[in-house]
Amino acid sequence: MLTNAPRRHFILSLLVLFLVAHLALFAQQDVKMGEVRFTADDQDERDAGVWIDGKYAGYVKELKGDRKVMLPAGEHEFSIRQAGYKDFTKKLVVDPDQFQTIAIVLEENTKMTYPGSDAAELRIDIQPKRAAVFVDDGYMGHGGDFGGHFHSMLVSPGKHHLKISLNGYKTYEKDIDAVASSKSRMKIVLEKSSSTPPGN
Repeated sequence: MLTNAPRRHFILSLLVLFLVAHLALFAQQDVKMGEVRFTADDQDERDAGVWIDGKYAGYVKELKGDRKVMLPAGEHEFSIRQAGYKDFTKKLVVDPDQFQTIAIVLEENTKMTYPGSDAAELRIDIQPKRAAVFVDDGYMGHGGDFGGHFHSMLVSPGKHHLKISLNGYKTYEKDIDAVASSKSRMKIVLEKSSSTPPGN
């Protein structure tokens, strides 16, 4: 049986816990959001990958409608990447209850080395297609760029490290040995991670 002093302490602790939970819920409801949109003039820019505050968000032309970019008000860093181009990086202060537009203009990377005439052709069917694809830590594009009848990836002969990642899914990694002038096909289905929210 609780005496008066422990009982008062117990009741006070419950009140503090209730107040903290209530304040946290109020803070969550009070977060002001703003929308960021993207414009791009050519196909390479529209297919470029978008990273927001260091996390992959998808590729430019899909980030609208159900996948529109809504962010808490404040400063955010955007990095736009595409194979053969220099990274496009921009910091933007997102205004609450407003939409802002980032116009993407990619500059060709003249130092980029492309596979030669003996390149290996690799067709990769990836699910989900919006996953980011890397070869030797260089961003190559999204999954939809490298599967189907008319899409594939060219890599120079030799050993390469393939990585495919998407938020909410386990990262897929594999070492491949590309044979000169060969053609090969892979099918990769990313596994959902245990922390994936329902509906993703």
